[in-house]
Amino acid sequence: MSVTPATSERILAVDPSLRGTGYAILERDRTGRQCRALVWGTVRNPPALKQSCCLVAIHERIRDLIEEYSPTCAAFEAVIFVQSHHTAIVLGCARGAAILAAAHRGLPIFEYAPKRVKQAVVGRGGAQKNQVAFMVRALLGLTETPASDAADALAVGLAHFQAMDAARMGVNPVEQI
Repeated sequence: MSVTPATSERILAVDPSLRGTGYAILERDRTGRQCRALVWGTVRNPPALKQSCCLVAIHERIRDLIEEYSPTCAAFEAVIFVQSHHTAIVLGCARGAAILAAAHRGLPIFEYAPKRVKQAVVGRGGAQKNQVAFMVRALLGLTETPASDAADALAVGLAHFQAMDAARMGVNPVEQI
């Protein structure tokens, strides 16, 4: 029995936040020459919505994306340094809601530091959000510049593809979480 190899890699990329979780589904062919964004957007939770309801909304949207697009793995932006413990806890909760959706479906999960994501897309780790969005648009050939949360998710996906290529060449192994 022969198995036909998959013709593409598909990734779910997430930039978690309680009020604005960016998400994207990216796909590229096995040669790595063609990469395209299938969908991207932001889970917007209004300020008046209770935290628990926000977490449910994040979890459900990520779950729905996984069901609809069948990604082969998930990549997340790692928690950034924040001065407020409360902010770190809330961000961790949002991240956990999204990771749970991916883990429940058995997806391999990877994470990338914000500086590494910016480095992969812009060429320097201290890039501004508008620079990331501009480069994401250019690299993916989008007709419009995505909103910042969605652009960050797209950048996470591009960073993952770059990291996987480097790992295949024996440079900087990638670890799952």
